[in-house]
Amino acid sequence: MKPRPAWVSWSSGKDSAWALHRALADPSLEVRGLLTTLTTTFDRVSMHGVRRELLEAQSRRLCLPVHTVELPWPCPNQVYEEAFTRALDVASGQGIAAIVFGDLFLEDVRAYRERLLAPTSLTPCFPLWSQDTPRLADEMLRAGLRARITCIDPRHLDASFAGRLWDATLLRDLPPAVDPCGERGEFHTFVIDSPDFTGPVDAQPGERVLRDGFWFADLLAPPSPGAQAAADDEAADH
Repeated sequence: MKPRPAWVSWSSGKDSAWALHRALADPSLEVRGLLTTLTTTFDRVSMHGVRRELLEAQSRRLCLPVHTVELPWPCPNQVYEEAFTRALDVASGQGIAAIVFGDLFLEDVRAYRERLLAPTSLTPCFPLWSQDTPRLADEMLRAGLRARITCIDPRHLDASFAGRLWDATLLRDLPPAVDPCGERGEFHTFVIDSPDFTGPVDAQPGERVLRDGFWFADLLAPPSPGAQAAADDEAADH
């Protein structure tokens, strides 16, 4: 059977990265790209708060194009659905047959995605669905996936978690009520390395910012050698 061309719904975080990993190993799928929502006001990945240049760095290391859904801020749900539907139309027009999602166990989220895709020719795929999240977290870490916490909900975690590496130490430090994959929105991540990257993304945590009720760690990419040299020259001139 010929594999179905697919895009992966890409948040820049660990669950979408692992859904991609599973999709790449699935002979029934042919992954051709990533689909990401960006808030144009800030030029960052929606909810995760990741800068566009870091998203593009992930895309390069995966050797997959990223297709962005550009959203305003604030963004009413109707505006989001209209923009997302236009992206689905583009996908269908390019011969894409499936959209892969990294959802784990929230029934209402899955039902919402299925509703959005129902009027289209696209099939939603959920390769991580109903996985035991502690085991899934361990599987990701053992395979070499590395990520940083980009955003936390202070109702569940202290602000000090923002910017930390999502690793075995962090998992041990999580309160018992917090899901190790953050599936209930306790935290969001940015993947800095995975078995599917050609090399790691160097993203270091900058300042922590409280915005819209969430703590964000502003992840920063190091400047290119040319940009750093220009900055050093300008500093020397002053």
